[in-house]
Amino acid sequence: MKLTTEQFDALALELDTLKLQVKQQIGEADACYIRRVLLCQRLAAICGRVLMVLGFITPWFWLAGVLALALAKILDNMEIGHNVLHGQYDWMNDPVLHSKRFEWDIACDAGSWQRTHNFEHHTYTNIIGKDRDFGYGLLRLSNDFRWRLRNLWQGGTYLLLSMLFQWGVSYHELAAQRVFFGKKKADRHSQVTDSELKKAFFGKGARQLIKDYLFFPLIAGPMWLWVLGGNALANLIRNLWTSTVIFCGHFTRDIHTFSAEACENESRGQWYYRQMLGSSNFTGPTWLHILTGHLSCQIEHHLFPDIPARHYPAMATQVQAIASRFNIPYNTGSFLRQYGTVFWRILRYSLPGGKASTRPAYL
Repeated sequence: MKLTTEQFDALALELDTLKLQVKQQIGEADACYIRRVLLCQRLAAICGRVLMVLGFITPWFWLAGVLALALAKILDNMEIGHNVLHGQYDWMNDPVLHSKRFEWDIACDAGSWQRTHNFEHHTYTNIIGKDRDFGYGLLRLSNDFRWRLRNLWQGGTYLLLSMLFQWGVSYHELAAQRVFFGKKKADRHSQVTDSELKKAFFGKGARQLIKDYLFFPLIAGPMWLWVLGGNALANLIRNLWTSTVIFCGHFTRDIHTFSAEACENESRGQWYYRQMLGSSNFTGPTWLHILTGHLSCQIEHHLFPDIPARHYPAMATQVQAIASRFNIPYNTGSFLRQYGTVFWRILRYSLPGGKASTRPAYL
């Protein structure tokens, strides 16, 4: 895995060339695709809310409504929201599908997510002490972190985080006690004040709560309780799904962590190298790729975050071939296999001891 300076330069050239080739293909077909997905998402949301109200006819209508609404929320968060907020469709200059104008159906404010995810996570992927997405400050997922007694029950912590995932993502920028209790100052790379962070968190969160747990139940009349419960269940399904997808892309058994010192003065090839070692893919049919927002190809997403994600499965074949030529591990497997290794990592690092984490030096 240890590459020379010349090999890193060659790696960068090959991946840059692949990116340029795909960028030259981007056009009307991509615009039509994302608009079709948006239409399907909106139809699923409408059908879901109507079917839940019709649950007085048969509970099967209510159940179908819950599943349709969950599908709408998953599409909104994954294939539409995540990718639009990465700027993948900014070239369309669409009034809705633009990274500066889009707001998604989730408790997390879009701007807050872009600061912590687009900037922090994608810039400092798996660099211990800089990428706060590595464990989200709740889970010990490598020996880079000191073991604490609370890690013994982090399996339960993970389950709770997954169930409330939209709120965990929303709360992430506040960094919990850093703002509310003043133990540390909030990070200042975005020049966002504490009051602005709190306004984004509470403002967006309140709007989501009012929409799902007050407005729609009230207009459902006598079916208000069924709609209230259906909305909660749809949110739970979406939270569990998005959490599972994200953990499978970042916390499988074979991903690597890096020290800040090892990543100083990175070349472009070294940055590509770190993204490949710090991410995981999983295989599956087309519908699975769509429901994951194509984050089933997390490696390609980290290499090319601004390329429309529907191109990732085709690019994955070429990226894997490039990785093979440079003898770089390409972490992929079935969905169930990768998820199993996520559980292994969570449970393994709930206990003290063990080997030190692999943090490969560049040169």
